[in-house]
Amino acid sequence: MNDHKTATREEWLAARLDLLAAEKELTRRSDELARQRQELPWVRVDKAYRFETDEGSASLADLFRGRSQLLVYHFMFGPDYAAGCPSCSAIADGFDGFAVHLANHDVALAVVSRAPLAKLQAYKQRMGWSFPWASSAGGEFNFDFNVSISQAQQRAGGVEYNYRRGGHPLVATSFPEPVVRFAAMCGTDAPTYTRDRPGMSAFAYEDGVVYHTYSTYARGLDGLWGMYQWLDRAPRGRNENGIWWRRHDEYGAPTKGAGEPCCS
Repeated sequence: MNDHKTATREEWLAARLDLLAAEKELTRRSDELARQRQELPWVRVDKAYRFETDEGSASLADLFRGRSQLLVYHFMFGPDYAAGCPSCSAIADGFDGFAVHLANHDVALAVVSRAPLAKLQAYKQRMGWSFPWASSAGGEFNFDFNVSISQAQQRAGGVEYNYRRGGHPLVATSFPEPVVRFAAMCGTDAPTYTRDRPGMSAFAYEDGVVYHTYSTYARGLDGLWGMYQWLDRAPRGRNENGIWWRRHDEYGAPTKGAGEPCCS
């Protein structure tokens, strides 16, 4: 039964034009925010981070693959996970499509996780992905960019995430049901699952020096969720009240459902 209000085409058009004005204002505001991001000061990266890649051991500069800009997605796949985070997997489903366009616009895309390279390679093959995925296992990269914490930090609390220190809900002794479920989907428990968090960082390479230019976390990643950009334009929007999405190879027949981001 349709419980939504209905209207004539003329009434719809009048309402749509009001909404269009608001959409245009949002677009202009988004353009201004993008300009402000680009005006952030750059921070020189002096630490010699090392990664394991399909091509062998690599530095952070190597991840640029000859380009001057690098976008890194911090994918939640800890060393003790059996599979990658379902939320990160939903985001990553879109990477292969636009990575080639970024590469031809002087921007390299790389995904980085703490799991050993062999685990990442097996999961990438399962998901049918081809984008570059590097392991930061044993290094400090994830910790320095505030997307991983140690067991000791988890017990002590007070860690930083999304530019907030202390009391973050992912550092807890009890966890909400969605987090527990996602942890189980990754073959681990909630405390282990939440020692890794999602994020995205940007870097520049100039005159032989790598600079950190930008990082975002939690809801700052909303724009990377391709499916949400579509759902926000669907008649019922996100229509969420519980976990509904799966890894793309875990769906059965299309079903009605609802969900919420695990790191909102």
